[in-house]
Amino acid sequence: MESLSDLLRGMPGNWRSKVEEQARRVLADPEVAKFTAKHPELGEAILKQNVPKLHQYAVEYRNCTACPGLSACPNDFPGHYTKLTVGMTDSGAVLYDAKVPCKKQLAHERQEMIRNKIRSFHADYAGLSEEYSLAEMMDRDPDREAAVHRIVQYIDRTEKEGLQKKGLYLVGKLGTGKTYLAGYVLQELAKSGFSGAIVYMPEFVEDLKNMIGDGERLAETLEALKNADLLVLDDIGAENLSPWVRDHVLGSILNYRMNRKPTVFTSNHTLDELEKHFSFTSRDGEEEYKGQRLMDRIRPYVEVVEVLGRNMRGA
Repeated sequence: MESLSDLLRGMPGNWRSKVEEQARRVLADPEVAKFTAKHPELGEAILKQNVPKLHQYAVEYRNCTACPGLSACPNDFPGHYTKLTVGMTDSGAVLYDAKVPCKKQLAHERQEMIRNKIRSFHADYAGLSEEYSLAEMMDRDPDREAAVHRIVQYIDRTEKEGLQKKGLYLVGKLGTGKTYLAGYVLQELAKSGFSGAIVYMPEFVEDLKNMIGDGERLAETLEALKNADLLVLDDIGAENLSPWVRDHVLGSILNYRMNRKPTVFTSNHTLDELEKHFSFTSRDGEEEYKGQRLMDRIRPYVEVVEVLGRNMRGA
């Protein structure tokens, strides 16, 4: 490789002086000076050959020190900075540079990984997952503390032992944070590599009507819900049931998952109240045995967690 001094000798005088001045400024930069002080094996000739790398390193170091946030990152490769390392070869020291993701970029990539692990069906999971804080939730209403502890224990067991045989049935009044807690379970277990899906039941049931004529979409949806490591059925009992949804959709999903993978339910109804809900459809009226049959796929496979507290919606 042609040395910087050789290149300079071939340049017109005014260009040579500009390049030499630029090299002096870069080598005198406080951040560059700190780096070179740690690596005395880098002689003057090597440093002059690597002025562009050193300049990039110093500029990006200052950019990161005054970080404006990932979306406004001014570095050449947003979310990354130049890292310099020194290696030794038979011919002496060599300066290497590499683009390395910053902490904010790593956090963003981790969050994207978590979101990619979780599918949402008519549920605002993105809004739910923006900022989970169980401590804040308990501070705002200490009555939730027992439920939060049960949730944390469930997550800990799953992380240590793998998927549990039983899921959770989060029951409580409107606005007590049941969906929030279910979303927290999804997010924490996604960090451990478990896939998940969350379904907002009232809107999902309405959408199923549009899938009747689209067998491929229906089959793909059912497969996703059957095979997710953790499935959340949010606000179950608030949907307008038809016999087909109850027996052939919900029944099929739960029949497949029992003894295989856990399901988390959130509801304003107790299990007994949910059974009554399942026993009546808008078309066929009262069908008690069918409600019991569906509950046989729920009741033995959940731990009931009562979520107490006041309604926090709009608070």
